[in-house]
Amino acid sequence: MKYTTQMDAAKKGIVTKEMEIVSKKENMKVQDLMDLIAKGQVVIPANKNHKNIDPEGVGKGLKTKINVNLGISKDCCNIDMELSKVKKAIEMKAESIMDLSCFGKTEEFRRRLVDMSKAMIGTVPMYDAVGFYDKELKELSVEDLLKVIEKHAEDGVDFMTIHAGITLETAEVFKRNKRRMNIVSRGGSLIYAWMELNKRENPFYEYFDKILDICEKYDVTISLGDACRPGCIDDSTDASQIKELMTLGELTKKAWERNVQVIIEGPGHMAINEIESNVLLEKKLCHGAPFYVLGPIVTDIAPGYDHITNAIGGAVAASYGVDFLCYVTPAEHLRLPNLEDMVEGIVATKIAAHAGDIGKGIKGARDLDNKMADARRKLDWDEMFNLALEPEKPKKYREESIPKDEHTCTMCGKMCAVRNMNKVLEGKDINVLRED
Repeated sequence: MKYTTQMDAAKKGIVTKEMEIVSKKENMKVQDLMDLIAKGQVVIPANKNHKNIDPEGVGKGLKTKINVNLGISKDCCNIDMELSKVKKAIEMKAESIMDLSCFGKTEEFRRRLVDMSKAMIGTVPMYDAVGFYDKELKELSVEDLLKVIEKHAEDGVDFMTIHAGITLETAEVFKRNKRRMNIVSRGGSLIYAWMELNKRENPFYEYFDKILDICEKYDVTISLGDACRPGCIDDSTDASQIKELMTLGELTKKAWERNVQVIIEGPGHMAINEIESNVLLEKKLCHGAPFYVLGPIVTDIAPGYDHITNAIGGAVAASYGVDFLCYVTPAEHLRLPNLEDMVEGIVATKIAAHAGDIGKGIKGARDLDNKMADARRKLDWDEMFNLALEPEKPKKYREESIPKDEHTCTMCGKMCAVRNMNKVLEGKDINVLRED
């Protein structure tokens, strides 16, 4: 029996090779996984032209996945540098990489990225449109924009951010309800500007059926972008954000009717006490579609440390049911991240994702934590490093400050609680002052 997309296969009861791989990774019965894909609650972004992909599932009951943003800009257009970051991100087992290139002819970087990456690849075609055609924003036609989407699909991109929810109606809501930071989504601001300059409806909304044609043909997952995501905590959960989210819910149903898989993108900057309600709103208004958050960054006053503000929000969001976290680096809001920034961002976001999985009770999420506790009780340093999410930094810290007693660390020495409890429970004396 033939099928067009992973969702189409699931509805027909066909187990694809991608489903088999994901079911093993997630320790989930393939039938259960297939049922969730058929309902739209799980997606497997896997473009038919991305031949070397190691597929991942995103959604209900699965481990929280993380995305790493990369790509060239006008001020930093070193493709080789970005590809070195790609290699490191893959080495660190990031499940997703988004090419956010926004300068010049980006095709070379995108194609090389797809060819070398086993991780799923995402893009934002709107970023590419100006450079692809060498036209100013106002001059881009609807046909131009649709052709860029098809080009990305042909190149093997697994999911695309499409800002289809900011309609003329949404724009009026935005105008009537003033914000502190206006629209901060890069793609969303470009679409809004195109609409204003051309006095026309959002082409991604007006011609959504044509976008579905492309996505169905290549099995591209649509990541419905949140043009009105808040750019500061004072703008979160406002009229513009909620109005757009309602539209995204309607578009989700249209996509599912065509068997096109959907991810919903969400905020943004948001006070920590609003996260739970935002997850509930997305799941309700968008019918349980997987939720992908760009943050939430829980305070606006930590430039240089936004990988931490992001990890705090991401952990809370994942614990309440968010399925996909976008990483943030220490360079957020400041500059294009370098390799070291990227590593810090990946580690922080992986911590958030894992903490969220523990909170929402993902099967097996606590296993490594229990093994780490056992290794610490035994003061087995090698095993601790083997189990560490990122082993290089803890090894470096250990090597920089070697204790006299090799079983302890230089913080507590022989007053180490673990060491002394082990001795007492074994019926041994505790020699804090004496030499062994």
